[in-house]
Amino acid sequence: MSTQLHATRPSGEVVSDAALLVLEDGRTFPGRAFGAVGTTIGEIVFNTGMTGYQETLTDPSYHRQIVVMTAPHIGNTGVNVDDPESSRIWVTGFVVRDPARRASSWRSEGSLQDELVRQGVVGISDIDTRALTRHLRDRGVMRGSIVSGEDLLVGGYPRPIEDLVGQVCSAASMVGADLAGEVSTERAYVVEPQGAFAGQAPVKTVVAVDLGIKSMTPQRLAERGVRVHVVPSSSTIEDLLALSPDGVFFSNGPGDPGAAVHAVELLRAVLDAGVPYFGICFGNQILGRALGFGTYKLGYGHRGINQPVMDVSTRKVEITSHNHGFAVDAPIGAQTLAPHDPERYGRVVVSHVGLNDDVVEGLECLDIPAFSVQYHPEAAAGPHDAAYLFDRFLDLMNSGARTASGLSAATGAASAKEN
Repeated sequence: MSTQLHATRPSGEVVSDAALLVLEDGRTFPGRAFGAVGTTIGEIVFNTGMTGYQETLTDPSYHRQIVVMTAPHIGNTGVNVDDPESSRIWVTGFVVRDPARRASSWRSEGSLQDELVRQGVVGISDIDTRALTRHLRDRGVMRGSIVSGEDLLVGGYPRPIEDLVGQVCSAASMVGADLAGEVSTERAYVVEPQGAFAGQAPVKTVVAVDLGIKSMTPQRLAERGVRVHVVPSSSTIEDLLALSPDGVFFSNGPGDPGAAVHAVELLRAVLDAGVPYFGICFGNQILGRALGFGTYKLGYGHRGINQPVMDVSTRKVEITSHNHGFAVDAPIGAQTLAPHDPERYGRVVVSHVGLNDDVVEGLECLDIPAFSVQYHPEAAAGPHDAAYLFDRFLDLMNSGARTASGLSAATGAASAKEN
């Protein structure tokens, strides 16, 4: 590939498919336009998944992020109407090394290139994604932009790099960003029991607060006979209790949990009402903050479908799907009292730990019926190692227990017996 970025005629007309990736620290990567042409700015993150790019693109947790795929060949299986995790692509930009020239799958209904163009997603290809990923691992995720087409020019001449870097640095940071309201459903909807339970009375009713929910999550509950009411992130405790839930679920989602004041207060009201609670990803961070623990931004986060996590109680290691840039700051290896109000929320343990870097990957409350994990047990896309967590939630609701204590050991013993 030529490194000529600004192939133009004297009139300033762009005659190439040149594109440029610009990082806030001044490093640039030349490439080719992929998808829509123009400018996009966001936080640059990398995803280590080998498959599931369509699920990644449509995951609301990637709102305001430019995603770098570390797998070199992307687009091989095209796109279809079955795999999206929401109604649209949420990534603000897409970076790949070698896009597929044509889709090759019996399930394909179109090309990735055409879908990116249709939805106006600016991307870049033909860059060294290995070098970019190493840079982000060394320096940490940062803001960046993809610029292509006429946006590479000003007055018919190439835009100065300093101008492009300045544009990136003027963009909002992910720290302090409260984004759940930007991706949440505007209206509540219901997912009825499915599969073997279709057409039957629900075994339980769960209210799922949509902070950026993936469509597979309520489906996993519905497959277990649960009726799921998915409600907007702006819902109040009165809205939730009016649905007479047997349990409340908080979903994944984008942004800084430290800025999610409403979600934290809503969850405290749920815990005070004694309703069993299960949260994943952002829902884990919200539980942490509701209990009084802090959260912090990871250097480059966990994003992919190959992350090893250990259940502390059973010592079982699961390969799991992740998408998070923030983590809960809670002590590992010992019980602790909830910092916010020890008498109100009691004892808490870290139930799961990431084996790559000892990041907190789950919380279990020992005196109230609440637990959460940082990863994605719905496995879209990803392994199915953690699907048992939905059974654990159902067990908590069925048991009527006033605590989540012992759930890990009980589920682990049942799993061992089955095997």
